[in-house]
Amino acid sequence: MNFILECKNLTKKYGYKEALSGIDLSVEKGRIVGLLGPNGSGKSTLIKLCNGLLTPTNGELLINNMPVGPETKKIVSYLPERTYLNGWMKVCDIIDFFADFYENFDKNKAYEMLKRLNINAKDRLKTMSKGTKEKVQLILVMSRQADLYLLDEPIGGVDPAARDYILNTIISNYNPDGTIIISTHLISDIEQILDDIIFIQNGTIVKTSSVDDIRSQEGKSVDALFREVFRC
Repeated sequence: MNFILECKNLTKKYGYKEALSGIDLSVEKGRIVGLLGPNGSGKSTLIKLCNGLLTPTNGELLINNMPVGPETKKIVSYLPERTYLNGWMKVCDIIDFFADFYENFDKNKAYEMLKRLNINAKDRLKTMSKGTKEKVQLILVMSRQADLYLLDEPIGGVDPAARDYILNTIISNYNPDGTIIISTHLISDIEQILDDIIFIQNGTIVKTSSVDDIRSQEGKSVDALFREVFRC
């Protein structure tokens, strides 16, 4: 089987606290995967490890059969949970910066998405609302022809009316041969776009499954199963 992501006995400790506890995980290529769990379950830690922002304490992590490093950064497109762009920059300047930095960045796609979202490329980030800044970040991430998209809480900071629009932007603009991993605790909002799920709690993998198997074998939605497993 062809995997984009493999974790073998992956462990991450912060001092005495174990954020990830020896997890074993494989994610197939070409899938949209929900990384689902309560706040503090280890979702962001796993995503940061995949993006090279953290170093494992123990174990192995491979992206497309490569250890995390400069080569994997070329094929991974990462959306952090918090805004990281400088407020004084214009959107068009940020697009130029990304185009210079990433060979797989598509400027035309970025400008098309800005137009659809009614965002002026000449505006500075500091003049925008929090929600608009997050849309700009999403546009930058989805304008890359990446092999793996890591999206950390992409709908956590937007109002419910905008969530469908954000999800449509994601599924309409990613590389169709790539894989998307979406970290969230808002299960009902993203369930309709998922192929597979990973349930994580207290740094351990509780369950992995395809969405189709959950519906056929469990006879319930992903949201219902999540509430049952985590007693929400």
